[in-house]
Amino acid sequence: MRLPADVGVGDTSGQGGVMRISVVIPAKNEADGLRQTLPRLRAAQPGAELIVVDDGSTDDTATVAASHGATVLSSPYSMGNGAAIKRGARAAGGEVLVFMDADGQHDPAEIAPLVERLRQGYDMVVGARDGDGQASAGRSLANRFYNRLASWMTGHRVADLTSGFRVARADRFREFLHLLPNGFSYPTTSTMAFFRSAYPVDYVPIRVARRVGNNSHIRPIKDGVRFLLIIFKIATLYSPLKLFAPAAMVFLLLGIGWYGWTLATEGRFTNMSALLLSAGVIVFLIGLISEQITALTYRRDP
Repeated sequence: MRLPADVGVGDTSGQGGVMRISVVIPAKNEADGLRQTLPRLRAAQPGAELIVVDDGSTDDTATVAASHGATVLSSPYSMGNGAAIKRGARAAGGEVLVFMDADGQHDPAEIAPLVERLRQGYDMVVGARDGDGQASAGRSLANRFYNRLASWMTGHRVADLTSGFRVARADRFREFLHLLPNGFSYPTTSTMAFFRSAYPVDYVPIRVARRVGNNSHIRPIKDGVRFLLIIFKIATLYSPLKLFAPAAMVFLLLGIGWYGWTLATEGRFTNMSALLLSAGVIVFLIGLISEQITALTYRRDP
């Protein structure tokens, strides 16, 4: 069931107008959270299209969502948070997509400020959490590191790289569906893709409530490795040479330094010097190739 939204969202030229809103909620065993979230969402956005993507739930997630008037897209098995986002984005009929969690952490009343900011010429607006809104001290520290790394890579302030509460223009967002992973790092990928394509992104501070239930899908060891991979994904999605060039420089400096030391003490050029210098050149060339691949990835044919 799709209903036209009543929230006015202007186009990028700043002219007035009404654009339809679709709210996409990925959910896996979130029946309890949806019982609280959907009524509040319907009250805050009475005309919005509500889409709940049931990611292989074993509880009453689909039944609860349907009972509150949401369109339910069910998967026979769990495909991942990112896969749910992609399915919801493809099915949405609105011109503005709102993504939020089903566990009650995101306040539907804060959709309006995000959409209002979108109206001012942005293509994506992200709800930025403060330190109190993070799941743990470790996650907070990791996210601050990601934010600083992404800010350096893009040259723009990134207030919350991994926030799942965001609004975006549907046509812009769908351009990057093929880049989004099926796992949990879709916020990182979509944010960096928008920056890379010169689509304006902004951040609006939000409050995050305690999640409903204990249905967290975070696994410390596995997700620790995943977060480490996110660091490299940030670089490869935006500007690989910014990662590879400093690494190449380190190898080259080590090689030159080692050569200077062995030349002064032993009067010869060692295999280690050759290895370090060769590694520096190889890493730099890999960075150049990666830069070209990234440029082709974001190429848009007229």
